[in-house]
Amino acid sequence: MLSKCTSKLLGLRSGVASLCRFQHQNALAEAYYEEDQKSMQKTVRKIIEEDINPYVDQWEAEGQYPAKQMMKKLGDAGVLGVNKPVEYGGMGLDFKFNVALNEELGHVNCGAIPMSIAVQTDMATPALARFGSDKLKREFLAPSISGDMVACLGVSEPGGGSDVAAATTAAVRRGDDLIINGQKMWITNAFQADWICLLANTSDGPVHVNKSLICVPMDTPGIHLNKRIDKMGMRSSDTAVIFFDDVRVPAENIIGDPGLGFTYQMLQFQEERLACAALCLSPLEKCIQGTAEYTGQRMAFGKPLLANQVIQHKLAELQTELEMLRSALYRATDLYIQGNDVTQLASMIKFKSGKLCRLIPDACLQYWGGMGFTNEVLISRLYRDMRLVSIGGGADEVMLGIIAKTMGILPKPPSKKKN
Repeated sequence: MLSKCTSKLLGLRSGVASLCRFQHQNALAEAYYEEDQKSMQKTVRKIIEEDINPYVDQWEAEGQYPAKQMMKKLGDAGVLGVNKPVEYGGMGLDFKFNVALNEELGHVNCGAIPMSIAVQTDMATPALARFGSDKLKREFLAPSISGDMVACLGVSEPGGGSDVAAATTAAVRRGDDLIINGQKMWITNAFQADWICLLANTSDGPVHVNKSLICVPMDTPGIHLNKRIDKMGMRSSDTAVIFFDDVRVPAENIIGDPGLGFTYQMLQFQEERLACAALCLSPLEKCIQGTAEYTGQRMAFGKPLLANQVIQHKLAELQTELEMLRSALYRATDLYIQGNDVTQLASMIKFKSGKLCRLIPDACLQYWGGMGFTNEVLISRLYRDMRLVSIGGGADEVMLGIIAKTMGILPKPPSKKKN
């Protein structure tokens, strides 16, 4: 029989009562975060335990969680804008608070809801907060911080996901307006979003300097959501293909300077990729802890599975890998706060996160045997959900390309011969 601790950690629908023998407190996290950050994490944990986790199974089955309701609750708690400007409702704190927030959101018993919240805090709004006009910030940023609006990010397209420069959606200037045509794909929060931070071509120049980020209300005529994507994992977040058919918005809805959208998005990716790594820490730790608990009680051939040294060593190896990721994330966070460009390190961390999100759930699920192949345990959900990390927000191969470029080891293109 499985303990109450295992039921809690791994989502078993069981009322078995037993004391939890496996207790773990991460010393590195405890030492890294300061009291204000820990206090914020306690606030978030309370919301997770009372308002989210009791309903996750239901929302996973329904294919959508109530984003507007949850964003408002988190906005009322003041955690949707921890590093955003105070004048727009944020706390004006440093990015370390954002990392603390995302690490805590990892305690949600699925990957979809933390991802959806991170879209709001770390993907759709950083460029707006940093480069947007006062008007745009009051119209879109402030209500996103308060939780009165849900945001989504429109970068990926059917013909280009990680290849951001390949985006073909166009916003053509007509008088004081932009007329937008094209489509975006894999858009998280799309069916519940109030606005989209949209990357579109606003000129015919070179692909790295012809794009702009644009704030577009989702109720604008010409926006069509006609396909809800049926995903392998991340079941409780809605994901859509969005079509733009002569969508008209004011040209003043461009964030910052026209033509700098690609640059802004690359800068925005630094925060997104660090946030992604922070979101991974707790779920991966759940995989390891829960598997240690389960194998410590699961009897096979007259002894607990955990009595086998191969399992002990594998879990020890996985925990070591996870702590290396945590250390790198904390180092990158500190460097970013100090004003350093962490493109290389953030790409390394995103790559390592994706790799561990494949390695750890897969290795742990193996020790659950047939039980791990059911939907009755959280390990199977995490196996499905965490697989996205190697793909979304820049695929592993793209991260390796960025790392190689920053190392200066990419081959130089052949020089053109003069006639």
